[in-house]
Amino acid sequence: MLYTIGEMAKTLGLPTSTLRFYDKKGLLPFMERSSGGMRMFSDKDIECLRIVECLKQSGLSLDDIRHFIRMTTEGDSTIDERLAMFLKRKSEVEAQIEAMQKTLETIKYKCWFYETAKAAGTTSVPASMGVEQIPQEFRKAKERLTCK
Repeated sequence: MLYTIGEMAKTLGLPTSTLRFYDKKGLLPFMERSSGGMRMFSDKDIECLRIVECLKQSGLSLDDIRHFIRMTTEGDSTIDERLAMFLKRKSEVEAQIEAMQKTLETIKYKCWFYETAKAAGTTSVPASMGVEQIPQEFRKAKERLTCK
C-alpha cells in the first residue's frame, strides 16, 4: 500500500516538513514518487523512518544516519559495521540514561527538600537534617549536593 506524505506524517506523528527534510538529506532512498512527482511512501518506508527517528533520538547525526542507510543498500557485506554502530549507540544511550537517572534523583531530592522547607517555613530545617533523617531514596542525591 502507498501513503501520501500527509498520511505518513500522521502515522509516524511527524510533521510533513520533517519527511521532506529527510528526503532532501538523502535518508529516504527507496521512496517512490507518483507520476505527478508527489512523494509516496510504502509500508517498508514506515519501518525505515522509525529506525531513522530512533537513531536521531539516540543522538546520531544525520550524516551518520545517511551512512547507515547506505550500508543497508550495500547488503550483507555491511552487517558487521551496522552491528558495531548499534552496539556503540546502545552503549552511549545507556550512559545517557544513567546520567539522566542521576539528574532525576537530584530533582526528586530537591522537590522533597523544598516541600520540607515550605512546611517548616525555612530551608534551614531540611538543610540541618542528619543523613538518617533524610528519606533513603534521597540520600545519594543529597551526598552529591552542597547548595540549597
